[in-house]
Amino acid sequence: MNRNYIEIPTLRELPGPVYFRYDEFGADTHAIPHRHQWGQLNFTARGVMQLEIDGRPFISPPNYAVWIPPNALHSCYNRESVVYRSVYIGLEHCQSLPDRPCAVSMSNVLKAILNDFAERDVTTPVSKTDLNLAQVLLDQLYLAPREADYLPYGSSPKVNQILEELRHNPGDNRPLASWAQQVFVSERTLARHFMQELGMSFGEWRQRLRFLAAIEALEQGRSVKELAFDMGYSSGSAFITMFQRQAGCTPEQYRRQQTFQAPL
Repeated sequence: MNRNYIEIPTLRELPGPVYFRYDEFGADTHAIPHRHQWGQLNFTARGVMQLEIDGRPFISPPNYAVWIPPNALHSCYNRESVVYRSVYIGLEHCQSLPDRPCAVSMSNVLKAILNDFAERDVTTPVSKTDLNLAQVLLDQLYLAPREADYLPYGSSPKVNQILEELRHNPGDNRPLASWAQQVFVSERTLARHFMQELGMSFGEWRQRLRFLAAIEALEQGRSVKELAFDMGYSSGSAFITMFQRQAGCTPEQYRRQQTFQAPL
């Protein structure tokens, strides 16, 4: 098998109601399309994972997970190295979870349980304490805020034209009025399309895009000042404020917290 392909576990059935999986994947790694009869929560403690689920693209940054319902065909690609956390959830616990893939906001409690289990290499909870923690994780997951996608595509050609240009150049600082002129609509009409099609404003979508681009750039060791300029910010402090709003920490804190030995 090509060394850039991720080995998929060959489980015929889950060893328990919930099963935890952890790994570190290097840059430019892929998982081939596959499906299984249980649900799956995909989360990256470090880095950005790009998934395709039933033909739709999804992105998993460190503060959001991606929920994959049972039997959904899915694959993934990691442009940079990632620290991977996953929870396989049996059908009996999927009834209260969405029947379509979506982005799930990760609370500090969810992150703490996943990281604790990963540090202790707990895959199938057995002790009373770990079973209780697994139940807390499920309870938190049922209550977690959900979005259709962290960085969605639009449904109209005009909106998607703008999104594609921004994806190729996150630092493009043109205001919404300039984009509206380019696609021959009014600024007000374009703003309405963004809210209707994406569930968020133009400014929020572009900020999320820049956050994802910044995470990948931080993996390459680039300075905060250089990143701020490339992302279209007039100062390092403005860039740091954006990053902190998205990640809950500064870029340098993120870099220090997430340092690990990348897998070969």
